[in-house]
Amino acid sequence: MRRWLRPLWIVLALVFLLEAWLWDHLEPIVARAVNLVPWGRIKARLVQLIERLPPWATLIVFVVPIVVLFPIKLAGLWLLARGHWLVALATFMLAKLIGLGITAFIFDVTRDKLLQMAWFRRLYEWVLWLRGWAHDQVEPIKQRLRGWAHDLVEPVRQRLRSYLWLLKPRRAGRFLRRLARIRRRMRARTAL
Repeated sequence: MRRWLRPLWIVLALVFLLEAWLWDHLEPIVARAVNLVPWGRIKARLVQLIERLPPWATLIVFVVPIVVLFPIKLAGLWLLARGHWLVALATFMLAKLIGLGITAFIFDVTRDKLLQMAWFRRLYEWVLWLRGWAHDQVEPIKQRLRGWAHDLVEPVRQRLRSYLWLLKPRRAGRFLRRLARIRRRMRARTAL
């Protein structure tokens, strides 16, 4: 049974790592995008409001983007049911990117307040543990893929080195003269 569940665990680990990767890479992008918008006072006011909120109310602020984006995901499901696959996929991707980006920004602002709640801190530590576990599950596969890629790329690299050797400064003249001689011979043969 364990052998059958191994691929499922690997797929779940990959999905979790994809989410973590998106989180890590979208948070700086959203921070830059938020900084581009001249909402300096609004952003400062939002930070002040969150600082004054108790931890349980901060949790509500953290959950708001998920609730706001839910209708967009429902629209994506509706589009999927109607057979508009590409538009549905684009809708899901847009909702995912916006949701992760906004949630990353809000989590950055609300992290200290949220971690004051013991259950949230345990959940946060569990997610960090889960991320480490996912890396441990995927690492052997990544090592095998790197080995396969090395086995595939190395012969091509060696072949390219042998061709590049022909183009070295001292060799280039001799190589080009040989090419010219072969070309003249081919022209002479075709002229006959």
